[in-house]
Amino acid sequence: MTHTELTLTSSVPLRESDIRMPVLGFGVYQIDRPDCIEACLRAISAGYRLIDTAQLYNNEEEVGVALQQCGLPREDIFVSTKIRYPRLGKGKTYLRALQSVKRIDPREDGYVDLFLIHSPHGMKPKDRKEIWLALEKLHEEGKARAVGVSNYQIEHLEEMKEYATVWPPVVNQILLHPWTQQRETVDYCNKHGIALQAFSPLGGGTKLQEPTVVEIAEKVGKSPAQVLIRYCFQKGWVPLPKSEKDQAECRYF
Repeated sequence: MTHTELTLTSSVPLRESDIRMPVLGFGVYQIDRPDCIEACLRAISAGYRLIDTAQLYNNEEEVGVALQQCGLPREDIFVSTKIRYPRLGKGKTYLRALQSVKRIDPREDGYVDLFLIHSPHGMKPKDRKEIWLALEKLHEEGKARAVGVSNYQIEHLEEMKEYATVWPPVVNQILLHPWTQQRETVDYCNKHGIALQAFSPLGGGTKLQEPTVVEIAEKVGKSPAQVLIRYCFQKGWVPLPKSEKDQAECRYF
């Protein structure tokens, strides 16, 4: 991903498919349900074409309403969601994931573009296996165009080889910014063609006044947030700024 080529419609290919993922995403973490629809609509109006939600965010349905109200064809908006835990009982984890798809895209042929395992932590290997196999089933049925993981380290990605039909996962969404670079995991993902999504690319907002960032921003005539997002681009990561106030920061291309 070279920075000179970026526009609001830029995208990156996902391995071994014809799917392209937008280079910029809008995360809806910590956006309350009453505010989520309008936040998503404003983000789409500002140019975002990737919206990232999760079961734990409790706003998948609101993202779905925004998709219906935004006036754009469904295929123009890339939506990713995540499942955190399996459910007890045969087939219930799959049904739990399917519920997410129906909340986001209730059409008979509805789908999500990317479905991730939210985190490997706090689960046994058999639980991670159960969730992944449920996501593979959704993928086979066309309910999830692509499947991936989040917060996975090398040992978790290697573990998947024991049971995964779809390997490697197409995406690993991890914490990435200049102060948390996770170089070993990043190198592993790059080696295996796993696209990297960067959550909290602004360092949770705590790094916007860092002297080096401020100095660079002043030098190039941009905001500190724009500098940090550009950093992600030049690393080849897909940043997911999560705050409503960051929507204006899409004007850095």
